[in-house]
Formats: sequence, structure tokens, C-alpha cells
Amino acid sequence: MNAFDIVLFGGAGDLALRKLLPALYRACREGNLPGDTRVIATSHREGADAEYPQKARDALKEYLGAEEYNQEAVEAFMQRVHPVTLDIREFNANWQALAELMPGEDRVRVFYLAIPPAIYGHCCENLSRAGLVNDLSRVVVEKPIGYDGESAGVINDRIAEFFPEKNIFRIDHYLGKETVQNLMALRFSNVLFEHLWDAQTIDHIQITIAETVGLEGRAGFYNEAGALRDMVQNHLLQLLCLIAMESPSKMSAKNIRAEKIKVLEALRPLVDAGVDENTVRGQYVAGELDKRLVPGYLEELGQSSSRTETFVALRAHIDNWRWSQVPFYLRTGKRMHKRMAEIVIQYKPVSHRVYDQSAGPVQPNRLIIRLQPEESIQLVLTAKKLDKLEMELQPVSLNLNFADAYGSFKSDAYKRLILDVAADNPALFLHREEVEAAWAWVDPIIRHWHEVADQPNLYRAGSWGPKAAEDMMRLDGRAWKNL
Repeated sequence: MNAFDIVLFGGAGDLALRKLLPALYRACREGNLPGDTRVIATSHREGADAEYPQKARDALKEYLGAEEYNQEAVEAFMQRVHPVTLDIREFNANWQALAELMPGEDRVRVFYLAIPPAIYGHCCENLSRAGLVNDLSRVVVEKPIGYDGESAGVINDRIAEFFPEKNIFRIDHYLGKETVQNLMALRFSNVLFEHLWDAQTIDHIQITIAETVGLEGRAGFYNEAGALRDMVQNHLLQLLCLIAMESPSKMSAKNIRAEKIKVLEALRPLVDAGVDENTVRGQYVAGELDKRLVPGYLEELGQSSSRTETFVALRAHIDNWRWSQVPFYLRTGKRMHKRMAEIVIQYKPVSHRVYDQSAGPVQPNRLIIRLQPEESIQLVLTAKKLDKLEMELQPVSLNLNFADAYGSFKSDAYKRLILDVAADNPALFLHREEVEAAWAWVDPIIRHWHEVADQPNLYRAGSWGPKAAEDMMRLDGRAWKNL
């Protein structure tokens, strides 16, 4: 890969300081930022460019692990960082100053829009006016794109005025996690799993992304968006697609995208009464988390009322031959008991019990793919207790923890994805058709919730969500797997 320039629009924002700069530092330290690759960070506040280097150093010290942080390496990385003061909405001389930092037409330019989607269009237009858009220019946009299918279409149309689809990289950082990529390797490179990956053997599948944080300064955005738009429409549906899709003929972006779209189009629509039967909304109230009292959503928001959901649980079905009658349970929420992202493949019980009741219960097998806080794959089997003479059964786990298996393993999804953009590898990014298909499934749910105008179910901060979500599983004879 040749040297490239990456511009972080919103370079002083939380995403850039917490995730993007540490990712680029890691890439630099590992030798993956070739030659004179430059990192250009924009900030709209006048004089911020003088303050930015120290702000970047402070962020690296705070967000890098102690074993990663190295003063000499930080200073070497900072030689690549160039702060620029820029008002994204207004085209002025500062845009020309940005252009002067990136001379030449034969160098890859990556424009990372760590800014609100409402100003994506302004940014792309001004990049074009500054003469910075050519065939080697690529734009990275964050989720969620829009608040519904219609607004997403407007934003995508605006970006497409200046960048062709092949140069638009819609990022979902969960897809950059090594364990997510290992999920595809597990499925499509092991006959053991490929023959045990359908309705004949699988009882149900759970996908959970639980957060312990609250609003974290995103009150304005979050109260307009809610958990369904913020997490389900992108992260959870993307994970569902990777679990459920058919094997592509080749691991190319085009083929992977085609299979994911087939899954989204096969999702059984949830409309009207179907929304009530298959969805649960929740909103957290004050509670105890990690032995400290934390405020409720309305207290953090500073309002007396809000119908915005901070928790969603869904029962989804994919109407095709592989997944007929296999429910997919999707769950996400803020202020949950533990931070975790996990996929649980729950297999059916054995068809005939050969041991009598004295041997104890025979639990169904489970394949557990954990994405955070650690990345691991666990297979739960049934075996005999070795310290007993009589036959007594117990569940045992075969564990692959990547931190244990690979001593130097440090997963960084943003690092992987940024380098993929520079290398023009779109396999782990979303095509416009995927975004449209996801909104087509989510929009009727949002519309029904708006029409019925009821309040979300309340749940205590530090819990696993509202009781209604547990009831949804219990009525199906199942239960959520909680840490």
C-alpha cells in the first residue's frame, strides 16, 4: 500500500479522540502507515489548531492501553498529524489551506466524516469546490445515515453528487472486529459447522449488544434517534446478516453484499400488531451500576418526559429454506448490567435421551461468539464429570480466547477499516442497497411505535432490561443468556 492522506473532519470530537487517533497510532507503530502518510485533523473553533497537538497527546495517553503507550512512538506519530481550522459549512480560504496540504493528483485521499450526517453534504460539496475530489478520493461516513429510509436517501443522494458509489465507504465498526471476520471463516471453512447451520439443528439465535454507559454528551442526538435507529438498524442487522447469509461464491465485496441483501429482503416484515407481538421498548430509570448510583434517562436528558427508547428487544424471522421457524432474538440497551456484545447459536436438544434422570439434565449445545469486552469463541458441550464414579453430566466449554491464543493480539476495528479504505477494499463496508433494505424493515416498526404513542417499559439501570423482554423469551420457552 502506498502512502495516503487521511482527513479527520471533526478531529477534535469524541470519536476522533477516543477511537480514530488511537487506531492510527497503532497502525503507525505497527508499520502500517507507509511513507509520508499524513493525518489531517480539522476543528471548527478558531485557534484550535494551536491547541490540538496537546489535546491529541492527552487523548492517546488516556485511551491507549498502558502496554501500548510509548512516549517516543507518540512523538513519532505526532509528526504526521497536521491540525487545520475549518468551518465545514462555509467555503473560505481555510479550504484552500487544506488543499495545499494535499498536493498532487496521484495520491489516495481518505476523508473521514466524524461529523453529524446533516452536514455530510456541505462537506462533500466543499471538498469538490476545493478541488480535492478525484478518482483516488474516498469518503468514510458514520452511522446512522438518516432517521428513516427517506432521509437516508436524501443524504446518500447528496454524497453521490460528488463521490461515486465505489468511493463511498459506510462504516460499521463491528464489522471490523476480528471475531466477526472469524465468524465467516468458522462458517465457510469448517464442514463441522456448515452442516450444522440451519433450521434442522439450530433452535434459536440471540444477538446482544449491551452498554453500561448512558447518554455521554449525546443527549440531543440520542433523544431524536433512540436505540432502534442507533443500534438495530445497523450493528445488529449487520451481525444478523453475517450469521444468516448463504456462502458467497467468492469473498469479494460484491458477492458478500449480494448475500447480505438477500437476508434483509427475507426478513419477515413487522407491521401493526406484529410490532406489538415481537418488539419490546424500554427506558432506564435510576439504579445501581458497578456499586454506584446512576441517574435515569430523563434525569440525564434534563426533561420531564420522553418516549425515546434506550432498550430494544426484537423477535425476527427469516423466511427462507435455511432459517424457516428459527427465531432470531435481537437485544440492545444502555445502562445494562454488563458491557458485552455477543452472538449465541443455541442448538436443539438431543432427540433421544440415553442416560436416566440421575445423570442430571442434558443441556443443548451452544456456540457463543463474543465481540466485547474480550473477543472469543466458545463451544459448550455436554460431558461426564471426571471426579465422579457414577455417571453425572455437566456442560463444559471449549474456549478460544484470542488474547490467550495470540499473545500480541490487539483487536482494533477502526484501524482495520481505515487501512481497508486506503487499500480500496470495500468488503467490510455497507453498500447503499444494504442501508435502504435495513431501513425498509425498520421503518414500519418506528411508524407503529409513533402511532400507538405509548410509553416504553421502564427498567432499572444496572439490570438486563425490562421484564417484558424476559417475558417475550419465556413465553417461547427460552431465556436470554446473561453474563
